[in-house]
Amino acid sequence: MIKKIGFKLSVNSMLVLLTLVLVYHLLIITGLISYQVVWGGRLETESQMYVFETISIGINSLIILVISAKGKYIKAKISIRIINILLWIITVIFVLNTVGNLFSNNSLETVIFTPLTFISAILCYRIAVEK
Repeated sequence: MIKKIGFKLSVNSMLVLLTLVLVYHLLIITGLISYQVVWGGRLETESQMYVFETISIGINSLIILVISAKGKYIKAKISIRIINILLWIITVIFVLNTVGNLFSNNSLETVIFTPLTFISAILCYRIAVEK
């Protein structure tokens, strides 16, 4: 059933979503969006925000590289087996993130990011199962 979603559509959709997420996190770092609306509303200081946002940008950039390699947009110097393992890990992370978003202290985060991470989990799963 999952293969009814096209592989290239999944790859391209994830790359667009992740690029938008990177822009969102950059807007948080610049202060154009308040850091209280991310990380479940649990960040207390600006210095915490910089640490968490930097980690988030790094992780999202890594995910973009992994998906780009699987989609053959870039040539990876690691094996496809490692790329697939990373995709399965990413899928699990998106599933866990979806559950975490359900328990966010910020209702906006729950309403917007729960569906986003759920869709991302499905798309990553689709990408991971591609031979």
